[in-house]
Amino acid sequence: MQHFDLSPLYRASIGFDQVSDLMNRVISTNSTTTSYPPYDIEKTADDSYRISIAVAGFSDADLNVEVKNKTLIISGKKDDSTTEKSFLHKGIATRAFERTFHLADYVKVKGASHSDGMLHIDVFREVPEELKPRQIEIAVQGSAKPIIEH
Repeated sequence: MQHFDLSPLYRASIGFDQVSDLMNRVISTNSTTTSYPPYDIEKTADDSYRISIAVAGFSDADLNVEVKNKTLIISGKKDDSTTEKSFLHKGIATRAFERTFHLADYVKVKGASHSDGMLHIDVFREVPEELKPRQIEIAVQGSAKPIIEH
């Protein structure tokens, strides 16, 4: 595993300590990750997104969605042990899976829904008011009224 030394960024920047963690997480991720199940990420508004995952053959009871340590974890496990089926051709994959998505700061999960073989997870970014950009008024020398105390 490679590690990058980002300490030169720390001298001139604030908040880049999380970049190091993110870089190490991306590098350490297995490059042979599976593409099952397929998913889409759609931007639905300025600060709202929808993750749609194709989960054909899974019921609500087979699916699990949880948020843990700023990570969205979606997993599915089909319990086929109760029914014995004889397939001539099995083309619909219902194997167990786990998909993870790292959530950025201030991103929260609004809810999840499952219909027509698709699992939809709605997320939104809610930046606190004190962190939003604001205009700072610049006082002009000589034009400010002095404070007079009585």
